[in-house]
Amino acid sequence: DEWVTSGKIGSREAVLVFRTNILNPKTRKSLLETPTKLKAGTDSHVALSTPSEAIHKTSSSPTISKTQSNFKNQAKIFVAVEKADVKSKEIEKFNHRSPIKKALDAFSSSDASVSSDGDETMQINESKPRKPHKSKNSSIIEIEVNLNKESGYDSVTASQSNTEINTSEEDQGASSEEDNECGINMPAHQLKITYKFIQTETKLLRKIFNVHGLTEVQGDSHFNLLWTGVHMKLDTLRNLSLYQRVNHFPRSYELTRKDRLYKNIERMQHLRGMKHFDIVPQSFILPLEIRDLIFSHNKYRGPWIVKPAASSRGRGIFIVNSPDQIPQDEQVLVSKYIVDPLCIDGHKCDLRVYVLVTSFDPLIIYLYEEGIVRLATVRYDRNADNLWNPCMHLCNYSINKYHSDYIRSSDAQDEDVGHKWTLSALLRHLKLQGCDTHLLMLNIEDLIIKAVLACAQTIISACRMFVPNVNNCFELYGFDILIDNTLKPWLLEVNLSPSMGVDSPLDTKVKACLVTDLLTCVGIPAFTPEMRNHYDGKSSRLRSSSCQRQIDTTETLRSTKSKKKPVIPLTQEEQRILRSARLQYTRRGGFVRIFPTDDSMQRYGNFLDPANGIPISTPNVQGQTFQTLVTQHNYNQMLHSNLFGSGQRSPKDDNSQENRIKQYERALETDSEIPFLKKQIVEKCEEEGRRLRKQMLKKISSGSTLTHFQARQTFSLYLESVLRRLTQDPKDIHEKIILKFLTKYGGGVKPPVLFKNSQNISKARSAMVAKLLGDFLELYRRDTEAYIDSFDHFGMIPTNAYSLFLMHAQESDLEAVLTHHTNVTGIMPFLYNRCGLTVPPTPPIPSGLHGFLRALPAMVSSYGVSRDVSKYDGYIKNCDKNCENV
Repeated sequence: DEWVTSGKIGSREAVLVFRTNILNPKTRKSLLETPTKLKAGTDSHVALSTPSEAIHKTSSSPTISKTQSNFKNQAKIFVAVEKADVKSKEIEKFNHRSPIKKALDAFSSSDASVSSDGDETMQINESKPRKPHKSKNSSIIEIEVNLNKESGYDSVTASQSNTEINTSEEDQGASSEEDNECGINMPAHQLKITYKFIQTETKLLRKIFNVHGLTEVQGDSHFNLLWTGVHMKLDTLRNLSLYQRVNHFPRSYELTRKDRLYKNIERMQHLRGMKHFDIVPQSFILPLEIRDLIFSHNKYRGPWIVKPAASSRGRGIFIVNSPDQIPQDEQVLVSKYIVDPLCIDGHKCDLRVYVLVTSFDPLIIYLYEEGIVRLATVRYDRNADNLWNPCMHLCNYSINKYHSDYIRSSDAQDEDVGHKWTLSALLRHLKLQGCDTHLLMLNIEDLIIKAVLACAQTIISACRMFVPNVNNCFELYGFDILIDNTLKPWLLEVNLSPSMGVDSPLDTKVKACLVTDLLTCVGIPAFTPEMRNHYDGKSSRLRSSSCQRQIDTTETLRSTKSKKKPVIPLTQEEQRILRSARLQYTRRGGFVRIFPTDDSMQRYGNFLDPANGIPISTPNVQGQTFQTLVTQHNYNQMLHSNLFGSGQRSPKDDNSQENRIKQYERALETDSEIPFLKKQIVEKCEEEGRRLRKQMLKKISSGSTLTHFQARQTFSLYLESVLRRLTQDPKDIHEKIILKFLTKYGGGVKPPVLFKNSQNISKARSAMVAKLLGDFLELYRRDTEAYIDSFDHFGMIPTNAYSLFLMHAQESDLEAVLTHHTNVTGIMPFLYNRCGLTVPPTPPIPSGLHGFLRALPAMVSSYGVSRDVSKYDGYIKNCDKNCENV
């Protein structure tokens, strides 16, 4: 009962409860001692409080503590550290894990700040005893981390504050035996609740799932929760059972692709008026609308910002003064650049806010109470000579983290330090400056609602066709919002799968609370295996379309007498929708429901079809009518009238503007820090590396060759060393070599034209080169997963021996092996997997230091690496393919 809410186990309403306090080792220990019930001292029962209780006392100071509205106590968050062992145990782990993780986990660079996985190098500050404190979501207790060595962890204390440590986003080691031992005592384990990952960041998610008792499954096994980083396959959606949940809606690319998002909003601008949907900068899709762009440029002039239609993390974005500087070889979105952004201490900033949509019909939207504010590293300057500088004009963390001046906050309680703030810290900062933060947050809510309304019609149609049950799908969107100097918010883009990577203590705190509140609000059904077998055995499942929603005479009367007071009782389907919405609201945690609200129908009712309540984004011809086989239902109107109608409102449904704004502005009022621990670095022995290098060179001279996987491993580690060296000691000649190589290689990682022609030598230029190389490495290592050495082939270097070499190899050792293997064999398996017309002749590699690096551009043909050989842009191609299928 402690971990199940909304109903008893065995009922359709019962769902699992997720909390961050279970990540606390002390809470975990008490749970293991009393498996059925937590101790009173670590009470985590589901006390569903009202908003008036959640918004507790407000002091006279501008800083107000933030307490989660539903769950009273949550303990401090931590990320476990896997013990680094350089002996045979590590080699055994290296050989039995998936191929790509061998290269990433065991041999990652010592400086995580240059890792292409988006992690940061953190230093654990010295901690001192603190008293318990309250935070936005929890009552947090400061702990000393001393993890059980039997579970594979080191004892980590505050004295180790200067130890440099590294993490990998795909590190499965974050889930320990202690996590699994804790999970065995949870109801989810007894109920055999399972989850599945597909192409997504799994570190934090896997840890949360495992400590709550969920079990990971692979392949086509049945799952209760599917968490994917890409669009869903339609066959998967069609076959979902009542108890299954997936984290995407069909056709969600209508909202998350930059070109589709703008076209949907532009359609609403023409249909409903520009003044209502002036939420995005003027944009054009090239090359189709190049004439319109030129006409607008001649009228208003630049600058313009160019973005690929389907990309993320700042890849391929650059700014130009004239359309003549935009290449016409691919489809891009060109938008008017906002030249007067809101700046904090002279630095441009933007917002990442998290939006949860649990249903599109009726439309239910939640906004998480905390978000992330990202600051550019270089002070903002409107001078046209600085347009090439991405560390001045782009706020993406994936770009600015490579800049040597980037400041990282090492304390989760420092919400306004460095180049990453929290949303509440920004609001308090602006409030002290005399800004109207109340109006700003209302405008941000309005922007989010209108963006969803503009894209909802197509998504609702797809849900009715492909989703069997109403509650099968939910989606967490990452809205990137830019605020100008007049405090007007502008929508930049919507992210399909916002990053769940924990790069800092601040990220850990925000995202762990976000994930646990999300899972509890959505509700993972606590079905028994017998109940799941019953629903799986049904030959025909209920659909969310009209065939599921029962029709009777009362509904016909309702549609004909909709203007009268609601006297007719609700149908069964309407009762289920209303009950589900109310239960979700009681489980909302840190989420704020922004639609529906008490005034939502007054503000947005004219954008909805009066018959069915669906947002209208296509004009109807006068006199045109559509014949439907079923009676129309206006679930949005029904839900609003029952939640906020006269005599219907209850304290639990109170969602006024004042309460919402207070929840956004409440801060984390803490006097102790959250320890954030990362995976330690495997120390390399230089002497052992030189000895093993001689052995490898001897074997290659004797006729042994590297497999494709071994060659790609070596090349990946070599480029990691080059990337680390470029960020620590930039050299202009090496930057030019890397740029030339990436330009010739082509594909998804191409330097912008304006940047390639720039002769500026600065920290920002070095950061941009490092960003491009980091993106290439990420995609390159993803491709390496396709090359597996399941056994030792004849003539190859034994896997165990080569793994040991890679463990201790320095940059010079890796370069020597790659150079010797290329010169002896005359092939380049690290770039090409077969001979063909696109494979250039192997160039002679000069001897001496960095000789392999100087020869690297000559290894790529002038036509680039062909797409049938290189699969690094598979994510974009999968998105496009899914769009075409739909």
